[in-house]
Parts: sequence; C-alpha cells; structure tokens
Amino acid sequence: MAIWFRDFTLDEINALNEGNLGRHLGIEFTGIGSDTLTAVMPVEGRTKQPTGLLHGGASLALAEHIGSVAANLCVDPKGKTCVGQEINANHLRGVRSGMVTGVARPVHLGSRSQVWEIRISAEDGKLVCISRLTMAVIDR
Repeated sequence: MAIWFRDFTLDEINALNEGNLGRHLGIEFTGIGSDTLTAVMPVEGRTKQPTGLLHGGASLALAEHIGSVAANLCVDPKGKTCVGQEINANHLRGVRSGMVTGVARPVHLGSRSQVWEIRISAEDGKLVCISRLTMAVIDR
C-alpha cells in the first residue's frame, strides 16, 4: 500500500523545484515507489567544496529537499504541511564528479511528526551519506 496522499507524477513533483534551492542545486526527482522518493543531484561547481569534493552541506540540502517533499506528499495539503525540525548526517565517502542519488524512505509517519531516512549513493552504488530527517506535521 502506498503512503502518498494521492498518486503523483514525476512532472508534478519536479515542478515543486521551481524557484527554490532544489532547482538551484540541479536536483531532479527520478522515481516514486510505494514508500520511496528518489532524486539525483550533480556533483559540480554548485555542489562542491573548495577541495573539489561534494560539499557536506550539499548532501544535507539534497537529503532535506527529498525528505521534505516526500513528507508533504503524505499529507492532505488543504489542512496540513510538513516542516523540518531536525536533520543529521554521516558523511561516509567523498565524491568528485558525476551524479549522486538520494532515496528517502519513512521510518515513522505519525499525525504530528514524521521521520525519514535518506541514503545518498554515488554512481558506483557506494553509500556516500546517510541522513535522518525529522519533520513536524502542522496545521496549514
């Protein structure tokens, strides 16, 4: 059984990137499963630190972007919205180029809070970062 409030298309989800950090960082949603949301982000000038590696802050921005969008796809937008409360991450491996892929999966979907795990991997499939995002579910 899908966790989403309704069926969403990738075009609808990608439209949520317009005019915000998701578009600026080149994040593109590429998949929606019954309980996962997937997006990619390029490793390039906008997302690298001065040493040439993927910036940890960019990894966190990807994780929070995917998790925040996923959380909001689970609630009725007429009455509720989800906002970030806490995020943490472990950076496990450096990446210098290509694309990274983030996959968000819920750990807890409650009426007042949600917890999401976001796993970010490099093109070779190796885990780059693992993050946990807590979202508050509030009245609109």
